[in-house]
Amino acid sequence: QVQLVESGGGLVQAGGSLRLSCAASGRIFSINAMAWYRQAPGKQRELVARLTSGSITNYVDSVKGRFTISRDTAKNTVYLQMNSLKPEDTGVYYCNVLLGFVQYWGQGTQVTVSS
Repeated sequence: QVQLVESGGGLVQAGGSLRLSCAASGRIFSINAMAWYRQAPGKQRELVARLTSGSITNYVDSVKGRFTISRDTAKNTVYLQMNSLKPEDTGVYYCNVLLGFVQYWGQGTQVTVSS
């Protein structure tokens, strides 16, 4: 069993910054990729950023240049540094980890950006 614990969400003014963390624990043997998704009210969940085991990163166009995904391999933790936040970044952010061919999800953390 694998558990993902997220932290770092909150309320911030537009232009501000937040850093999300997601720590994975349990039977972790091979992490192929770690990612962050978000879901805004009334919208579908979307991929925000993804980091593969080969250090390849992908970002949704709307966050390029503002968000950075990184990983502490020793701690099995993935981070999302979010700068220059905009109201449209508001939503629930979910951590996602791909172990082998199995995906695991965190419980989600709320990010609210006020204008």
